[in-house]
Amino acid sequence: MRNINDIQTFYFIGIGGIGMSALARYFNSMGKEVLGYDKTPSAITNALISEGISIGFIDEVSELSQEVLAVENTLVVYTPAIPKQSKILGYFNTNGYTVLKRAALLGEVTKNSTCLAVAGTHGKTTTSAILGHLLAECNMPMTAFLGGIAENYNSNFISKGHEITVVEADEFDRSFLNLQPDIACVTSMDVDHLDIYGDASAIEDAFKDFSALLSVKDNLLVKKGLPLEGKTVAVGEEADFEAQNVRIENGYYVFDLKTPSLILKDLQFQLPGHHNLFNAITALGMAILAGSPTDCLPEALFSFKGVQRRFSYKIKSDSLVLIDDYAHHPTEIDALFQAVSEMYPDDKKLVVFQPHLFSRTRDFIGGFAKSLAQFDELILLDIYPAREEPIAGVTSQWLFSKVNTNEKKLVSKENLPEAIRASNCRVKLLVGAGDIGAEVNNITKILKDEA
Repeated sequence: MRNINDIQTFYFIGIGGIGMSALARYFNSMGKEVLGYDKTPSAITNALISEGISIGFIDEVSELSQEVLAVENTLVVYTPAIPKQSKILGYFNTNGYTVLKRAALLGEVTKNSTCLAVAGTHGKTTTSAILGHLLAECNMPMTAFLGGIAENYNSNFISKGHEITVVEADEFDRSFLNLQPDIACVTSMDVDHLDIYGDASAIEDAFKDFSALLSVKDNLLVKKGLPLEGKTVAVGEEADFEAQNVRIENGYYVFDLKTPSLILKDLQFQLPGHHNLFNAITALGMAILAGSPTDCLPEALFSFKGVQRRFSYKIKSDSLVLIDDYAHHPTEIDALFQAVSEMYPDDKKLVVFQPHLFSRTRDFIGGFAKSLAQFDELILLDIYPAREEPIAGVTSQWLFSKVNTNEKKLVSKENLPEAIRASNCRVKLLVGAGDIGAEVNNITKILKDEA
């Protein structure tokens, strides 16, 4: 294909997606003509429109502008979440346009920079957001493409230069094999996406293929215990990059960072949960490998505010704590429970959970049941289908029957505010990767009136 620098018009199908919108912002910042389509308006599409990007919401070729229809000067980008029957995508595929998946374009964008790639079945977004923030605060010439909205920037895109690129290396659809990483990490390799991979060994093979993309093995950071060659990362146990002397002071983690070459004492970190502390150690390690000066790292780490929908406090009062989180896998729900239990050991906890995907619910039914049963109360919503058709017998009622607790309710979205209000738990968590995120602001408003 042509050099992307020579292309003037970029058309994104599914532009409201978190990964797609970051790329759209990148090309918009480069002065390119950026347009796109999405199924429905959202906070992200509203923000993109305010930034000067033209977006349509009707899947008809007649809606396309003349500059987009100019074959020779338009690159079309799509996300795998777009249905195959999309009229716009079908038109571009059959009329001689250059059409790329998002991951392939990300590979093109990063190949002429030092690419810092964050991989793992969990932790990618928080780790890459911390890493991007550390580099930005330390005045490194970097651009970061994030899979979530970083609170410090109210954006999924950070741009301070083009010599270094921070990206999430997504294992879904083996997308991360499109990248050419110079420094990378693997935060976790739990079984997931069995609709793509089929079994655990195929997932492990994909991560091994990803790690083989690095020419220098010492530039790969891996969670201690994973079957990959590289420098190890751990919290409270011996590793190449290790959090030592971990304690909680004034609601923050305080710890010492040990690396192969130095020790940074008394670092402070605001995000709760050992999983987030691990993410911070990994990000610090990658920043150091990328050449970041270390004297600026303590202040940069402490100033990191988090990522929206990753243990995001919506209400924090003496009578009520409301937390919003994206967790959608049993391992992530376990990490969430560890974090909230460490912060609020004496309070009763309600989890409101919306399962994401029929296949994931089926594949991890036992894990979900066990993870959700740890909380004092459960409110369960219907499964959010995303890209899938229903699977016979796979329902929230089935999951509900497996959760071994007496304090549980199966509730429709319409009745959700009333059900949450009826709970006397001080700590309430809204959890899931589906459209539960769209309910958060309404529920927050309702509960604030009573807090």
